[in-house]
Amino acid sequence: MPSPFPGMDPYLEHPKLWAPFQHQMLACLYQILLPGLVDRYRARVGSRTYTAEMALFTSVVREDHAEEFIEIRTRSDGRLVTLIEVVSPGNKTSSAGRAAYLDKRKEAAACRAGIVEIDLVLQGKPTLTYSRDGLPEYDYAVTVTKSTAPDRYEIYTATLQKRLPKFKVPLAPDDRDALLDLQAAFARAYDLGNFAPQIDYKGPVPPDVPLTDDNRRWADEMLKGQKMR
Repeated sequence: MPSPFPGMDPYLEHPKLWAPFQHQMLACLYQILLPGLVDRYRARVGSRTYTAEMALFTSVVREDHAEEFIEIRTRSDGRLVTLIEVVSPGNKTSSAGRAAYLDKRKEAAACRAGIVEIDLVLQGKPTLTYSRDGLPEYDYAVTVTKSTAPDRYEIYTATLQKRLPKFKVPLAPDDRDALLDLQAAFARAYDLGNFAPQIDYKGPVPPDVPLTDDNRRWADEMLKGQKMR
């Protein structure tokens, strides 16, 4: 059963659902990306870990987190060409998660690699800051930086009410970009993760997800129209 939402599903930001969703999303992006890479490249899924602390009454709760990412490297010398990240709620809401994410980004930038950031999280503080002047209103964004122009962003946007975009993955400067369909990857990840029976669409979205009033009304009507409420 597919998600009732046309694009990203905000219910997946639930703490119990995000980690398996992120894992499936990275795996599906990898599977879609791989056939489009020429022989000079290889792709791999890497991971990082960090510990986040949260104050709870008179104690401190520590949670260990593991996050995956995709690296595209040259086969000849293993040079990092492109880093692909799916931002997690922890990257946007905890200092440890943010630091772990930004450290990996700095490492890729130091290698003069291209960087792709896929942000499907509404909660928390964005990991990248840039002017929204000239951009349409959006809820989700894919931000791409190329090795040849590390201070410029290509931004692909989507709203809760629309499909997720296709975007270009930069490779070496003398190669054409690879095209990725984010909506296709999402649909595959949602299906393979069997998320439909795990989500109670009759209830509200997770409390930490800041839907606008317009999006909340639209989501209510959309779910009622599909007889899920």
